[in-house]
Amino acid sequence: MENVTQVVSVITPVHAPSVEYLAGAYDSLVKQAMPDGWDWQWLVQEDGQTGTLAQVLPDDPRISIGGGRPGGPGVARTLALSRVAGDLVKVLDADDQLMVGALARDIAAFETHPHIGWTTSRVLDLMPDGSTVGWDMDPDGGPISRGAVLTFWKANGYRAQVHPATLCIRPNLLLALGGWMALPASEDTGLLLAASAVSEGYFTREHGLLYRKWPGQVTSQAAHREPVEYEGRMKIIEARAEALATMLPNGLPVTHAA
Repeated sequence: MENVTQVVSVITPVHAPSVEYLAGAYDSLVKQAMPDGWDWQWLVQEDGQTGTLAQVLPDDPRISIGGGRPGGPGVARTLALSRVAGDLVKVLDADDQLMVGALARDIAAFETHPHIGWTTSRVLDLMPDGSTVGWDMDPDGGPISRGAVLTFWKANGYRAQVHPATLCIRPNLLLALGGWMALPASEDTGLLLAASAVSEGYFTREHGLLYRKWPGQVTSQAAHREPVEYEGRMKIIEARAEALATMLPNGLPVTHAA
């Protein structure tokens, strides 16, 4: 990273079924054309301690491998925060791929709108047959006001108008919110709604992510929609966001991370 002054820390949690897709995630990172003075680091965090990652990831000094006791994707993501060296934190699931230009567009949004705390972008679902499917409820591009994500989420069956898998966030805001929620799933949605409750965000109309749909993904499992747990997760996410909005009526100040 010679002559690099700023870094995007990309955090990827990994569980055994998704290891085979890491090569595609890495390839999508390598293809990112970074603005002058910027580079990325990839924090790949195993949800466990099998040592598999060292065997499958390439020898790239920008990659940092970690592991820990199994606790789900939220725990893995949060443990990876101990190795963040970046000015921004970007999420990238192991089975997904960034689209060309995604990181540069995130950086541009933060530089153009220094008051925002987070960014998101459009998503294309990557189907098992290789085809892609979009979504027809994307908002207009530009700033997203505080609280707007929660309002939409509550009115649309617990579905946000922006995708948490595309989140890029300032490290100080992420740490102030405690990282990802201690939930077995939907921890990324919980972080998105919490960030929106205390900070204005931004939405980029260009597609920034290929979101893989496949039988082994966590969100496709029956347990993900088990009624009692699902309703409990949604209530906790909603209550947390509303509590933050109430206790911090002026939001949290966001600045460029040092």
